[in-house]
Amino acid sequence: MEKTDVTLPEILLSAGKDARTAKAISRMVQQGQARKLAPKVYTTNLTDAPESIIARHLFEIAGTLYPGAVVSHRSALEGGPAEDGSLFLSYRHSRNVTLPGHTLRLTQGPGPLPEDRPFIAGLHIASEARAFLENLASARARSGHKKTLSREQIESRLDRICRIHGEEALNELRDNARRLAGDGRWKTEFERLDKLIGAILGTRETRGLKTQAARARAMGLAYDPDRLELFQVLFRALLERDFRHRPEPRRRGNEWDTNRAFFEAYFSNYIEGTRFEVEEARKIVLEGEIPTNRPADSHDVLNTFRIVSNPIDATRTPQSYEDFLELLRQRHASLLAARPEHDPGRFKDKVNRAGQTVFVLPELVRGTLQKAFELYQGLTEAFARAAFMMFIVSEVHPFLDGNGRIARIMMNAELSADDEVRIIIPTVYREDYLGALRLLSRESETDAYIRMLERAHVFTAWLDFDNYADALAQLEQSHAFHEPSESRLRFSNGAEI
Repeated sequence: MEKTDVTLPEILLSAGKDARTAKAISRMVQQGQARKLAPKVYTTNLTDAPESIIARHLFEIAGTLYPGAVVSHRSALEGGPAEDGSLFLSYRHSRNVTLPGHTLRLTQGPGPLPEDRPFIAGLHIASEARAFLENLASARARSGHKKTLSREQIESRLDRICRIHGEEALNELRDNARRLAGDGRWKTEFERLDKLIGAILGTRETRGLKTQAARARAMGLAYDPDRLELFQVLFRALLERDFRHRPEPRRRGNEWDTNRAFFEAYFSNYIEGTRFEVEEARKIVLEGEIPTNRPADSHDVLNTFRIVSNPIDATRTPQSYEDFLELLRQRHASLLAARPEHDPGRFKDKVNRAGQTVFVLPELVRGTLQKAFELYQGLTEAFARAAFMMFIVSEVHPFLDGNGRIARIMMNAELSADDEVRIIIPTVYREDYLGALRLLSRESETDAYIRMLERAHVFTAWLDFDNYADALAQLEQSHAFHEPSESRLRFSNGAEI
């Protein structure tokens, strides 16, 4: 008869087992096939650290040792043990059970309620409403282990619910908590939660709020704290660097400015999918020939050109937060004047996204821009301000459409205000540009973003816009009009950028 290999489970629990099973586990330990980790807890893994094994099976162990327990208090909101390894459970009695690297901290309290969710190995996990009420109970830390989150942590979680799911989600949470507190069990805790949610929504007294984000929301200037943290990372990276000054050529005249503005407008729209042949776009911009089949697209290119070629508007930079908002709205209104369906000059009222990235929620736009502007004011070098400005507009995405073009217009205004060369992002460089933006947005990778813009700055400074034909030839020799999959951006001598 062929022998069959049996793979034993990594964790063995004798609790609740019959005598035969308990004896079998004991025999395995004696034969060196298993080892004891804690009372009634064994493992067939003879190599890994006990702490790692316990961590993988913590909920299974808790449910087997204490069937009917509820993952509660901070563990319910955090979704697992605290940093010190404590897992808080509501049970029939109170007790602390020490395991390698972890402690089960049982508190006498109600068992599973109808709203609580079934969980692993016979455990339940407290409903969101119950968890918030439990965390608002007055509880002293015992031996340095506190089963409730701090007031600041609770506020931050409530604010996050509101940011992601809207005010109706907070109101629903409050309604559910009110029902749970109806029998008097959590009356005091509900009063605290009611005041907190009311303060965050601006319908109750706000002086008791602890966190800056919650106070800002209550004052009508709620902001996205995750984006603010990202902006702070970029701010510090820019502040630590010195950037080379690349001045506009002093020989330039009207033709130089016109040619530079044309190619800037052409490429900025091409990146966003508004694509024309170069000569067709030139006729739109310089001769007013608007194709009858694409009037809105034509005006996108034309209006971008009008903004970046205007010697006054192209160099305006914000001097205050209010000026910042006004500049954004004015430029957006001019850019999308031919697209009324995109609310030219008005901040978005709907969530927008690109792939997996969800941009700042509509109700957080003004507050997030205010926090970003406060950081922007601390930068002195033109290139640093330009790089920061471009990213914050791109990352907030304050409008329904046109955000990329507005971000680049705002960036280049910072450079022009200091008489520096403006930055052009040619078609072939699009994936370098978008990839660096994604890395910064998703992974806080600043170096790739800064290097990408510096290379584009070097390239644009190398271009000669004195004569249209010569500039076009330079761009063609540099593969600027190629798709990113076809080539790399090069100088005409063959050197890659």
